[in-house]
Amino acid sequence: MVDELIRLLGVENVKFDPEELEKYSHDETSGVEAQIPLAVVFPTSTEQVSMILRWANERRVPIVPRGAGTGLSAGAVPTKDSIVVSLERMNRIVEFDEENMTITVEPGVITGEIQKIAEEHGLFYAGDPASSESSSIGGNVAENAGGVKVIKYGPTSFHVLGLEVVLPTGEIVTFGGKTLKNVTGYDLVRLFVGSEGTLGIVTKIILRLVPKSKCTAVLLVPFRDIEDALLCVPKVLSQSGVLPASIEFMDKASSEMASRFLNESIPNPEAECHLIFELESTSKQSLTREYIELGEKLMQMKALEVYIADSRTQRMKIWRFRKAIAEGIIAFRPTHCMEDVVVPTANMPKLVVSAYDIARRFDLEVLNFGHVGDGNVHVTFLKPDGMSDDVWKRSLEKALEELYKITVQLEGNLTGEHGVGLKRKKYLSMFLQEKELALMRSIKRLFDPNNILNPGKIFPD
Repeated sequence: MVDELIRLLGVENVKFDPEELEKYSHDETSGVEAQIPLAVVFPTSTEQVSMILRWANERRVPIVPRGAGTGLSAGAVPTKDSIVVSLERMNRIVEFDEENMTITVEPGVITGEIQKIAEEHGLFYAGDPASSESSSIGGNVAENAGGVKVIKYGPTSFHVLGLEVVLPTGEIVTFGGKTLKNVTGYDLVRLFVGSEGTLGIVTKIILRLVPKSKCTAVLLVPFRDIEDALLCVPKVLSQSGVLPASIEFMDKASSEMASRFLNESIPNPEAECHLIFELESTSKQSLTREYIELGEKLMQMKALEVYIADSRTQRMKIWRFRKAIAEGIIAFRPTHCMEDVVVPTANMPKLVVSAYDIARRFDLEVLNFGHVGDGNVHVTFLKPDGMSDDVWKRSLEKALEELYKITVQLEGNLTGEHGVGLKRKKYLSMFLQEKELALMRSIKRLFDPNNILNPGKIFPD
């Protein structure tokens, strides 16, 4: 089989050395068993992806697409006897269209590079996951990544105008284009965004850009009480007359993790939590007015203090704390389970308080952080020192079941941005009706009747 792939792609585009294969046996999801693939292939063009899928479909060989490997759902973890298709070498900027405010890219381009190119032209790519400096745009599309600016700009799907996709049969198809409006038939672009590599492999992406905000300020707001902090979020959104680009949440354990990783102290480290607000405006004068008014409202809502950062250096310093949390968890608490539940914003206090209660009941540690402006909280259970692996696994399973039950009760969903993948698939039926699951399975069979593309992901066994 490896010989056939070498003949198809050339030896330089196929890896089969065990040491190299290990790197592609996992993503960044904790607690999911790695699986060594048969080989890893590195296509450099849409035509090569087409050849690979045609070859695999004829032989019923499982194919696992992979971006940068930063996923948190085990969506890129290989299945048994599979071939990993790494898209990292498909990393070209195909076209930058300044007049139409679009950029067309291959899936291996790092998201942060797209943001930098847009900024050089006074534009902005609003897809902004916390991992933007390491995640690829193809992975963002596969998971419909969210990030820190969803409140104002929406998730990845809001920015994808068109796609080139290779189907499991090897056929190359295009959906959408450069227009902002398109109701010509079914919206197949939206179907593929968030499909986790189960319906086709995306080989080109047309992204929408927007004008870059002229003025930006970040507010760091510590609170003595977590419920006070979370209760203020829906009030800010509905009553302040200001739509922040971001509202982020870090509980005390999260900010301590980030501080330890960065070897820096956050203001008011004694606070039970911190909120981060990012505001954008067309002028310095209007921005100043907005952040003063918001700051006064937050103080009335029991904030301990409001720190304002309106220079780029100051803003980046605050954001570093938020973006270092996940890195700190991986570095200092590698045995953990990071969840991705999402609830209506007004229900967040109940969700977070319940997460602490669940951790206490099952003798686990927990920290909470995330995108509270859109109700997406990363409840992260940590294995306590001295706990055996068997007890950890049993306790974690019970804790997850309780967390998901409460999420359902609070009208929430299983995952807001990380995806289902392998990690969460057995819980999918808690959130979807049988008819919904049946319709989704039928869509999978329609596009991939031989079930070669990322098999075993999303759907319960």
